[in-house]
Amino acid sequence: MGGVFDPIHYGHLFTAEEARNEFRLDKVLFIPCRSPVHKREDKVSEPEDRYLMVKMATSNNPFFEVSKIELERPGPSYSIDTVKALLREYNYQIEIFFITGADAFLAIDSWYKYEELIKLCQFVAATRPGYDLDNLDQKFKKILKIMEIPLLYISSTDIRSRIKEGRSIKYLLPWEVEEYIYKKGLYRSID
Repeated sequence: MGGVFDPIHYGHLFTAEEARNEFRLDKVLFIPCRSPVHKREDKVSEPEDRYLMVKMATSNNPFFEVSKIELERPGPSYSIDTVKALLREYNYQIEIFFITGADAFLAIDSWYKYEELIKLCQFVAATRPGYDLDNLDQKFKKILKIMEIPLLYISSTDIRSRIKEGRSIKYLLPWEVEEYIYKKGLYRSID
């Protein structure tokens, strides 16, 4: 499960746990990206802050792990590079389920080398309110598993806005992450 995780929240965690159970995954590997290609215009928190928040949020689940694979690689974070590196690391003895939101999957044809990427892993798209996968191109329907997530609309964008506006973020993310955000003064000003 790759992402910006700026910050990680219960929507991410619930989606990961649901995918682990529904598809009988051995583990879910959270991979914060260094430099998100699709969010270059947006200001993104420091990679180390995002990594630490993901570590805190996942520490109580023995089936969750966090990887620095993209943080240690310079340049933009392309999913194809990460998937290939993981396959090599495990001597091609693993099957990768790429967990993402339906909103991200709807833009798959804009991803770097997406045609190669969809041959290397099984995609799982978690539905979110407001995203319809029924109109998805037929070629993508064949390689996609859709996972229904109950109405749990939490977004990192909303959390950042709430902090900037001085509104509560309690119960949207783990308390350790909330505490870290306030301690570090993250998201106080959003450009």
